[in-house]
Amino acid sequence: MDFGTFFSNYGLLILLVLLLVFMFWSSRRRMQKQKAEVEARARQTVPGAKVLLQGGLYGTIVTFDSDNLDQPAVVSIAPGVEIEVHSQAILRVVDPIDEVVTEDEYLEAEATHDEYEAGVASGEISSISDDQKKAADADDEKKNGTDA
Repeated sequence: MDFGTFFSNYGLLILLVLLLVFMFWSSRRRMQKQKAEVEARARQTVPGAKVLLQGGLYGTIVTFDSDNLDQPAVVSIAPGVEIEVHSQAILRVVDPIDEVVTEDEYLEAEATHDEYEAGVASGEISSISDDQKKAADADDEKKNGTDA
């Protein structure tokens, strides 16, 4: 049997088998990518992260249970306004909080507190509370008409 006769008899069958193998391979690859995306989103979906909900609302996650997705997530959409949404209503994480370090964590990480205290005293290091106080003072000055 020569090459042309073989493909005229079995060519369509070989083509169908190759097509099925390709479809199976591509669907498994797509499922693996989707699974990786879901896992990445679950790692980023932690309390304090800013998220976009499917309805177009932006909010900050208050509570979220990544192990039990049937449990509703609590999202703060404004100060004092918290709503419960289905965990799958969280479309994407807008602002992940991967590397936020609090002042207490910074103090614990410092080898000596003397360096930190010297930095605060010289004004090189400011805490969140200091920044908030400066912003409030600046707002008060603008209201009173005494711009500095």
